[in-house]
Amino acid sequence: MTVSVCIATYQGEAYIERQLRSILEQVGPGDEVIVVDDCSRDRTVEVIEGIGDARIAVHRNPVNRREVYSFGRAIELARGDIIFLSDQDDIWLPGRLKRMVESLQTSGAALVSSNFEWMDADERPLDVAFDGVSSQTSKQYLGNIVEIFRGKTNYFGCAMAFQRRLVPLIVPIPAYVESHDLWIALAANQIGSNLHIDDKTLRKRRHGSNTTSTVSNRPLSHKLWSRWIFLRSLAELAGRRRQSA
Repeated sequence: MTVSVCIATYQGEAYIERQLRSILEQVGPGDEVIVVDDCSRDRTVEVIEGIGDARIAVHRNPVNRREVYSFGRAIELARGDIIFLSDQDDIWLPGRLKRMVESLQTSGAALVSSNFEWMDADERPLDVAFDGVSSQTSKQYLGNIVEIFRGKTNYFGCAMAFQRRLVPLIVPIPAYVESHDLWIALAANQIGSNLHIDDKTLRKRRHGSNTTSTVSNRPLSHKLWSRWIFLRSLAELAGRRRQSA
C-alpha cells in the first residue's frame, strides 16, 4: 500500500519544515508528499525545496485560489493507495500513519478520521473546546450528516485519511464548496463507509493566521447560505454516485 500526503500551503514558512519532518519520518521510500502552494509571497516554497527530499513534489497555483481548491488539486495529483490530508503548521504524532492505515485496511472503510491535541504557536498545550469524533458514532451515517448540517465541528481534514476509491467521488471539488473537510466527510457518510477512531494522532497548531476555527462568529445570512451549500453538496454527491453506478 502506497501513501500520498496532500498539503496546501500559503505563507507557511514559519512552520512547514517542522511539519514536513514529522511526516517524512513516517512515510516510506515509495510514498509521496504532494504540496500545492497557493502563491505564497514568503519563503514557503524555498524552505520546502531546501529539505531536499525526493518524495516531496511542489506544485504552484498560477493564481491564488484558497485552500479548498488547493487541496482538491493535490488530491487529483496524488497517486497513492491511501491519501492523507495535512495542514502546513501541525505536527504528526509518532505512529499516526501506521495507525490510520491499519484502521482503513482492517475496517474496509473509505474514510478514517481521528482526533488531535491543540497547541499554541510555540507548541505549548492548549485547552480548546471542540467536538471531535467518537468511535461509537462511526456508523451513524445519517446522524453524522445531520451533525454537519447543524454546524458541529467534528471533522477536520488534517485528521483524515482515505482510500483511493473515494477519489472519483470527491474530486473535482465544486467551486461553491466552503470546506473540503466537510465535503469529504459528507461523501463518506453518504456511501456508508466512514470510520472514527478516538486516538489523537497529531498536534494541531492554533495561531493568529489560521484559516480554520472551531468557533463560528458568522452572521445569520452566512449561516443560512452555508446550509444551502450543504444541501447542494448532498445533491451533487448523490448525482456523482448515480453516475458511477
